[in-house]
Amino acid sequence: MSVDEVDGVVVEDAGWEVDPGDEPGRAVLATVGRQLKTWREAKGLSAAEFGELTGYGEDMIRKLERGDRIPRPEFLDRADEVLGANGLVAGLKEDTSEVRYPKPIRDLAQMERRAVEFCMYSNFNVHGLLQTDEFARAIMQTWRPAFRPEQLERYLAARVARRAVLDKDPAPEFSFIQEEVSLRRPIGGKMVLRRQLEHLLEVGELPHVEIQVMPTERADHPGNGGRIALLKFADGTAAGRMDGDFGGRPVSDLKRLRILDLRYGIIRSKALTPAESRDFIERLLGET
Repeated sequence: MSVDEVDGVVVEDAGWEVDPGDEPGRAVLATVGRQLKTWREAKGLSAAEFGELTGYGEDMIRKLERGDRIPRPEFLDRADEVLGANGLVAGLKEDTSEVRYPKPIRDLAQMERRAVEFCMYSNFNVHGLLQTDEFARAIMQTWRPAFRPEQLERYLAARVARRAVLDKDPAPEFSFIQEEVSLRRPIGGKMVLRRQLEHLLEVGELPHVEIQVMPTERADHPGNGGRIALLKFADGTAAGRMDGDFGGRPVSDLKRLRILDLRYGIIRSKALTPAESRDFIERLLGET
């Protein structure tokens, strides 16, 4: 995580970096920055004085006011106190709540919030919506090139936020199919894996969630081309993608969606039933 310096003392950064290509996010941050500057100037404070009162350096304050950094919620809370804004500056957290996440993940999260049915086949890793925080962190720490600490925290926060779709009311229907290998690889160590398996058993008890396991011994299923994700919406439209087809890009035309739906249906029919899958996960847990 990047840091700032105040009077020779190193403190935590007041904000996150902005993705260079995130134009919508930059527009939001520019507006937030102008409001921060307006409040500061109305209070008669210089950037240096405001930084001293909030615990950050002048340079960081100017970056926030230019919209070059995403303000952290705790910074906005402290700034609200210093400026006597009665919640108006702290309320900017709502404007920045999604901008803090990388744009591709925001776009995905928006689609997931609209979906009424999820069909997810995962071959190498436990699906992100099913991961515990520590399992997600362990997976992301294996990615190369490695994330900087700040990037890692942003992606983790985004993954945690996406899981809110599991608790929606009314709840969408979820179908997850996991390859056996994704449940055996001890990412993060055996205890992390144990807690992940326990979490799968808990989530699988939800009435709107089905988790199925595809045993490694099943050779004749059409999932060898990679992951499949299919989101279906209330208006009858859908969106999907598959690693090994259509260039890995999202598709929404009926012809390609039919292909994805067909493949997913066959994979689902060849996987263990939800009850058999629960027994299988319990046995894995006993072996781990």
